[in-house]
Amino acid sequence: MSAQFVEKKTGYYQAMDGTPIYYEVHGKGEPIVFIYGIACLMNHWHPQVEFFSKTHQVILFDIRGHHKSVPVKNLENMTFEHLAFDLKGLLNHLGHKSAHVVGHSFGVPYQLKTFEQFPEIFKTLTLINGFARNPLKKLFGLEFVEPLFQFIKAQHAKAPDLWNSLWRAMVDNPVAFQVAALSGGFNIKLTQFKDIEMYGRGVSRLELPLFFRLFEQLLNFDATNVLPSIDKPTLIIAGDRDFLTPPSYQKELVDQITGAEYVLVPYGSHCCQLDFPEFMNLKLRDFLSRHH
Repeated sequence: MSAQFVEKKTGYYQAMDGTPIYYEVHGKGEPIVFIYGIACLMNHWHPQVEFFSKTHQVILFDIRGHHKSVPVKNLENMTFEHLAFDLKGLLNHLGHKSAHVVGHSFGVPYQLKTFEQFPEIFKTLTLINGFARNPLKKLFGLEFVEPLFQFIKAQHAKAPDLWNSLWRAMVDNPVAFQVAALSGGFNIKLTQFKDIEMYGRGVSRLELPLFFRLFEQLLNFDATNVLPSIDKPTLIIAGDRDFLTPPSYQKELVDQITGAEYVLVPYGSHCCQLDFPEFMNLKLRDFLSRHH
């Protein structure tokens, strides 16, 4: 039996400030938008694309400043507010007033801040391994993270070519891939190594000034005031072996969002959609089938 043909189209649309936003559309039907994490790439959703594009219109896009969504016209526009306009603009461009939205890691605060500005574009929210406020403070302690970040940023300003080379060498190598896995970013026994490798190479190609700008947004991020206002069906998924954004962060979301559903993925890492794609797909399909 031949594989089911799934229509795919790609394109760009111009954001409100002129930044080109690259997108891909797979399949037909009710729209689902998948948003990856900071410095990540569309590949993180490939099991979900294959599964849901048979029944839905799956929409992926590169976050401004990432991969094909460059150049960013103004560095000052690397903010959650502009990210929200990008998502709304993409849906308008594709002819949709609303969609199911699924976000992973940084894609969760992306959703929360977009909901604050444009709640009408959401049919449902799915929040995977995410957070409502800066996750680094609890994990590492800002006393360490913020001064280190400011030091690296200042050194990059003095010698950008050197630091760009150091960044690529540090991130795009097999040792870094193993560290990313062992730190809880991936379950190395379950996730295909090529997916971890592809992630590292994607991170290494992100321009550092853009990364710095988004990281600053993360350091100051707090959307806890948004959570009680969410009145759309919400699914929250946590990996119980996620050491980057532990389940306590997702429990905070569950406690504050009325009627939110919660799934804890046993042995799931920070990227449980790659660890256990079949389990994740079935849980998401069940949720969407009850709220289409």
